[in-house]
Amino acid sequence: MFQFIATAAFGLESVVARELHNLGFENTQTMNGYVEFTGPVAALVYANLWLRTADRVYIKLAEFEARTFEQLFTGTKEIRLKDWLTSDARFPVTGRSVQSQLHSVPACQSIVKKALVETMREQFGVYELPENGPLFAFTFILHKNQCQIWLDSSGIGLHKRGYRKLTATAPLRETLAAGLVLLSRWQGHRPLLDPLCGSGTIAIEAAMIGRNQAPGLRRSFASEEWPALTPQIWQMAREEARESRRQNVELNITASDYNADVLSYAEYHARQAGVGEDVKIYKKNITDVHTNGEFGCIITNPPYGERMGERTELPNIYRELSRMKQENPNWSVFVITSDRSYEQYFQAPIHKRRKLYNGRLETQFYQNIGPLPPRPDDIWLQTGPNVL
Repeated sequence: MFQFIATAAFGLESVVARELHNLGFENTQTMNGYVEFTGPVAALVYANLWLRTADRVYIKLAEFEARTFEQLFTGTKEIRLKDWLTSDARFPVTGRSVQSQLHSVPACQSIVKKALVETMREQFGVYELPENGPLFAFTFILHKNQCQIWLDSSGIGLHKRGYRKLTATAPLRETLAAGLVLLSRWQGHRPLLDPLCGSGTIAIEAAMIGRNQAPGLRRSFASEEWPALTPQIWQMAREEARESRRQNVELNITASDYNADVLSYAEYHARQAGVGEDVKIYKKNITDVHTNGEFGCIITNPPYGERMGERTELPNIYRELSRMKQENPNWSVFVITSDRSYEQYFQAPIHKRRKLYNGRLETQFYQNIGPLPPRPDDIWLQTGPNVL
């Protein structure tokens, strides 16, 4: 069994832990900004393919005390690189230092890189290291004089699903959008509405959850080129993911916005994600949006008032969301915003608030939770295959 790290935006760590439990990883430890878990080497494949809210998946290679450069060098040199790397590996080093005696990150980068180079030469019995092969990106984490060395198996961040190729203003990251849906406890038998959908990320991520579609199915990962993870492991995991996608379900997901340009992005992205038929997209001003169906969820990311011209619009937007709640009291309303005036204009109880970060911007996820619907006989949960 190996030790792994799934990093996450602050506030989403418990959601990542829940996802890992659904995949069968029971031995997890939730920390600030990441979740540790253990599993076989194949866990890297399944975690990368299935985690919706994690930023990246790492192997935890070492942990040791590092108060001096000598300790940092020696601790790094003890890693069994030959178990993972190839002799032609590209191995860049990044890192960070918090409350540690070794506070110069560039100096620590140099020491770690030097130790890796010497270890590679010794373990592979070579002197030349061309660094023109597969990518093995190292990260060191120095915290209170304790050092961890991580190896990035994802490559490009996991929010890059592969479907969002057009850029809208201030888009919501896919991982955060999926986190909002999972935090709402929405299930695919309930209606879902985003009346301020922009380029459609919340609705698309909800449709992928409703279909039980692996978020990483349409992209590649750095570790696909690693010898420790054979093509057969990846092929089998991808085949399982394709078979796990629910075919015979009918989703009631609606997205609307007043901006025709961003709606064209939403339609394109939904098709690229393979859920074009699951998301109904309309051009509507929020004043013309009404809820349909019972026990639904509104999940939305309104403007934050950070740009000029937005601030005067916000009270009316919040009043319209309140109006929708009053029209259909058995609906739940979930809103993420950095604007603290939301509660003043949304005239319904806020049952929960959760601090989340949209990029570097601190936001609150305001949750008005309506009654739960009767539990249908054919209820299903959003989960991937059980790995263990």
